Amino acid sequence: MPAFPKAAHEAVHNQTLRGNLRHATHTIRAKRANAVAEVSDWAELREAGKQIKDHTLRHLDRYLVQLEESVTAAGGTVHWAADADEANRIVTYLVKATGESEVVKVKSMATQEIGLNEALEAEGINAYETDLAELIVQLGKDRPSHILVPAIHRNRGEIREIFAREMSEWGRPAPEGLTDTPAELADAARLHLREKFLRAKVGVSGANFMVAETGTLVVVESEGNGRMCLTLPETLISVVGIEKIVPTWQDLEVFLQTLPRSSTAERMNPYTSTWTGTTDEDGPQDFHLVLIDNGRTDTLADEVGRQALRCIRCSACLNVCPVYERAGGHAYGSVYPGPIGAILSPQLRGTDSEIDASLPYASSLCGACYDVCPVAIDIPEVLVHLRERVVQGGAVTREGAKVVVKPAKGHAAERAAMRAARWAFSRPGALRTGQWVASRTRRFHPRTLPGPGKAWSETRSLPEVPAEPFRDWWQRTRGGTLPQGGKDTSK
Repeated sequence: MPAFPKAAHEAVHNQTLRGNLRHATHTIRAKRANAVAEVSDWAELREAGKQIKDHTLRHLDRYLVQLEESVTAAGGTVHWAADADEANRIVTYLVKATGESEVVKVKSMATQEIGLNEALEAEGINAYETDLAELIVQLGKDRPSHILVPAIHRNRGEIREIFAREMSEWGRPAPEGLTDTPAELADAARLHLREKFLRAKVGVSGANFMVAETGTLVVVESEGNGRMCLTLPETLISVVGIEKIVPTWQDLEVFLQTLPRSSTAERMNPYTSTWTGTTDEDGPQDFHLVLIDNGRTDTLADEVGRQALRCIRCSACLNVCPVYERAGGHAYGSVYPGPIGAILSPQLRGTDSEIDASLPYASSLCGACYDVCPVAIDIPEVLVHLRERVVQGGAVTREGAKVVVKPAKGHAAERAAMRAARWAFSRPGALRTGQWVASRTRRFHPRTLPGPGKAWSETRSLPEVPAEPFRDWWQRTRGGTLPQGGKDTSK
């Protein structure tokens, strides 16, 4: 993937994409606002969610051990994966051990993060996505572009064409004369998937939450495909990031109020599925939980950046972000697009690559994402924090060890400008002289910046320098004396 500016530049010229995104995000966020307004104690729920997540992250080691003990006591098996490669090896081995060559999946961002489908395919195992939007993406040989609605960049006409062209290659073909009405498209997907549900012996899932005290996993969804994947197969493999844990069922209650309203604008999800280990003659008889780190403990070591691990994947921040609305999810080069992806991906993957070094700049810092976040992640604060890392480098944690990263390429001018500003602001005399010179030469100032600053001023109007510096104005109008006996600011 190219850096975000280049990818976004191409995306904003796609009128169909921008129309699809504008319609979808405006609709979702309007419904969310109404759903949240119904709750009188939303601010208290938001703060409770933040506190629960922060407490859990501070004691993550203890709760993960408790979770493993609870899952094992309930008849399940827990596997630990340090990175994507290890997680893929574990899942591939577990599927092969069953003798099966296909699996059905309920939407899991963790499996997308580690590239599980591709790893299974390399071993001759077919993985079938069963979430409607994920099915559209898979059939279209596409990539997800939204956390909640992965096919948000597609309209009904495009979906009909994908179904008519591709379904026969994956299983049951689309009905003859299929139109682009939502009911017909949904029915075609239901018929196509039903045979896979009834045939599959292995299911792969993610989880929205894991309850440490009982070893219970939770998936919330709106279509019922998750319920089919979680109950019909003989073997269930759940791949979950270690940050998805909550200590108790009482803690879970908070998120079952905030997640549906923030994501689908519903009071509660149509399907909330919970499972704890295995039960004789009911549901999967073999349950495996694969807990993945893949950069999460490194992120936890960052006192500012760790708040990204609170995320409950509601996608509210995407739906209010003006940058995401215009650029779309593919420009972020990650399974996690939008504002949360701009702070999560560079921490999980590091800022060595061009795309990851550019993501902290994929924001206007308007703060709308923070306002709607149900667990109060201060995304603008983390963005600025990561920008400093990209420009200045510094100490970070990688694979559990402290290392010093070098500044990313292409930011020498920015570093020089910040150093010059620091020098000037720490010397009042130099600052006053500079302001005086700038005001006296204002008619000669260019409309755009030269050299490295050209890219910045191509999309922004340079502010006009006032004819008179503030200090001169203050001394002229107030005699240089601050109210209430303050010091003379003209000196």
